[in-house]
Amino acid sequence: MPAEPAPGRSVAAAARGVLLAADPLAKVKAARAAAREWRAGRIAWAFDVEMPITPARGARPPLLPPARMPKRGRAGSPRTRIAMLHAVAHIEYVAIDLAFDLVGRFGDRFPRAFTTEWLRVGAEEAMHFALIARRLHALGAAYGDLPAHDGLWEAAAATAGDAQARLAIVPMVLEARGLDVTPAMIARFEAAGDSRSGRILRRILADEIGHVACGVRWFDSICAVQREEPAATWRRLVAQGFRGAVKPPFNDSARETAGLTRDFYFGVAETNIVKHQEPAS
Repeated sequence: MPAEPAPGRSVAAAARGVLLAADPLAKVKAARAAAREWRAGRIAWAFDVEMPITPARGARPPLLPPARMPKRGRAGSPRTRIAMLHAVAHIEYVAIDLAFDLVGRFGDRFPRAFTTEWLRVGAEEAMHFALIARRLHALGAAYGDLPAHDGLWEAAAATAGDAQARLAIVPMVLEARGLDVTPAMIARFEAAGDSRSGRILRRILADEIGHVACGVRWFDSICAVQREEPAATWRRLVAQGFRGAVKPPFNDSARETAGLTRDFYFGVAETNIVKHQEPAS
């Protein structure tokens, strides 16, 4: 029987390659290839290169501060639906980088299963982006046609030195927010007669429950090793490191399915909203 081929590049190099792919199509292909090669045993579990401070970005879409993002138009109009899908596309685009940065930056601090799970998450984010990009094309638009903001990556940069804080804030706050807002988005698309977009968003919502669950599971594992109570530790890290607000209403059932129970976020929302609320004009 012939010997098994030795693994080639390291998983860190594969993750870095995804982060340095600025073109969206190239990023999707790199993400899927890395996950596929890992499953086939052709990537070594080694962390021999550093992750870039920021991922490569193309000229489009233009990135604006959140406060300068243009307002969306009339609810249910084609323009508004394109704007909503474009926003989702950008979230999924950045989510690819978030998953691969998590592996490349922190993977050596966890068992191999951490790498396996987050590479799968990264490949699913790439699939989500591809689905939304194709839907935009069918509606006569493209990713990059509208501006976007980089708040997701700013949270990643702020937690670049702390795996526990990264898990607390990115999957357990920012991605969990998607569980809250996506059902209403689906209802708006379906009310406008756009059932195809609604089906794509339903698929994304189902997958994102698993992504949040992955964050909760590995966050809990750190807390177990450090003999910390997960909910109290999460609240402390969010208070220290999250600049935004944990906003209701919450999709309690989806959060519960992901393991993000109400004892984590009950009471935090009210505190953060008061702390970060903009003054009335």
